[in-house]
Amino acid sequence: MTKRFDGTVVLITGAAGGLGEAAAVRFAREGANVACVDIKGQENEETAEECRALGVEAMAVCSDVTLPDGADEVVGRVMETWGRTDTLICSAGVYTGALLEDVSLENWNDVLTINLTGTFLYNRGVVPVMKRQRRGSIINISSMAGKTSWEASSQYSASKSGVIGLTRSVAMDLAPFGATANALCPGNTLTDMVRTVAKTIGARDGMTGQEWLDMRADDCPMKRLAEPWEMAGVMAFLASDDSRYLTGQSIEVDGGMILS
Repeated sequence: MTKRFDGTVVLITGAAGGLGEAAAVRFAREGANVACVDIKGQENEETAEECRALGVEAMAVCSDVTLPDGADEVVGRVMETWGRTDTLICSAGVYTGALLEDVSLENWNDVLTINLTGTFLYNRGVVPVMKRQRRGSIINISSMAGKTSWEASSQYSASKSGVIGLTRSVAMDLAPFGATANALCPGNTLTDMVRTVAKTIGARDGMTGQEWLDMRADDCPMKRLAEPWEMAGVMAFLASDDSRYLTGQSIEVDGGMILS
């Protein structure tokens, strides 16, 4: 594999699993040093070790993305270690689903705080660095739920729509400095979170988790769900020199789901 990111630095939230872990491994394979951030300390360290095994440097930082000063502290640590931050991937997120009348204010705030405020804090933390560098890429993980909606997903859809709006604004701030910001909007992808969602919603609708996943795959024109590595490949493109003129976009990677 061509090492497009040799010697660069990528900072990834939600790196303990799912899309964050897949991104960490992809960038490490292409030569990037990786800063892994997640509240799940053991799993996060395992991701960092997987990156080190590919011949790059990697740090594991156990941190909650919602801490007001947490992002600034992590970015400061990355800069002390490597002196640069070339790519930020904000992948940390949660899903909880309930009919609107059953959504408590506490649950609403929890989802918005993790999915949207956490993304805001890390974007805010790296923007000054990228302005000084006059280059860099921010990739915020939104969702197809940020563009369309389903029943019993109000808080999740609202948070992911907010990520798209935030990304557009960040892109405008960064554009004069040669840095970019884009949102990735995955369709259903075979991560632990989606499998948990499948069990929860499937049980509500009288199905097993696998039956729910099979139904979602059948809804998709490509008749399958995505694998995390497929999303990581798009992230690598967005961080590469091939996409320097692409910014402020919310990119659907959904196997054609929105078309159907």
